[in-house]
Amino acid sequence: MKTTQSKSKKHSIDECGFIRSVGLVRSRVESFQVYPYSIPAVRELTLLKLHPKVTYLVGENGSGKSTLIEAIVVAAGFNAEGGSKNFMFASRRTDSTLHEAIQLGRRVRRETDGFFMRAESLYNVASNIEDMNNEEVGLLSSYGGKSLHDQSHGESFLALAKHRFRGNGFYILDEPESALSPTRQLSFLRLIHDHVTQLHSQFLIATHSPILMAYPDSIIYNLTSEGITTIEYEDTEHFKVTSNFLANREMYLQYLLESDDW
Repeated sequence: MKTTQSKSKKHSIDECGFIRSVGLVRSRVESFQVYPYSIPAVRELTLLKLHPKVTYLVGENGSGKSTLIEAIVVAAGFNAEGGSKNFMFASRRTDSTLHEAIQLGRRVRRETDGFFMRAESLYNVASNIEDMNNEEVGLLSSYGGKSLHDQSHGESFLALAKHRFRGNGFYILDEPESALSPTRQLSFLRLIHDHVTQLHSQFLIATHSPILMAYPDSIIYNLTSEGITTIEYEDTEHFKVTSNFLANREMYLQYLLESDDW
């Protein structure tokens, strides 16, 4: 499998990352004919090797990105709705039983921090932080000292990452771009870079954003109807469609708005 290499100082494979791989223990699956095991990306999964710095999961809606992310999150000991391993709230359980068949291959080095962020459940995470702050006065300072509810969606998402990600951690993000403007996505990309190069962290990110998936020292997995394969950044549909649209906007709009094929 190919990974793109950054021009920054390289670390050996044993100095980076915490989770080496994600495997599906197929003997624990009763049937691949039922959800979520019937999803091609899950059905064809054997062993998924994670990049020691940044791993991306990309693909169409319904390809299984969030389902797989949730299973990895629970298998790693995090709350399926978001937060750290200390977050135990559950507004509505939507995660599947897939985590029961997931096995994580760990490196010798263990993380000292970790967090699961998904934009759609940020409100519930923010509420839980305030509840915990009522029981443990001063806890809010670990999240920037200002209630996440008193900030915009994007501001609170970025503030949480800036103040709560302490480094030497395993951070899992599910479509963070839905909370971030393009400019904030660039800021988030820099935050990722600082973490993997200076704070020895590892990221697993499900995204549709051609900005967020552009980090060079990474691997991109494409989830399709055929399963999971590695893909180069420039070959992703996200990059090709976005760049072609911007370069040929008038032609795309004419076809899109006048054609009966849509």
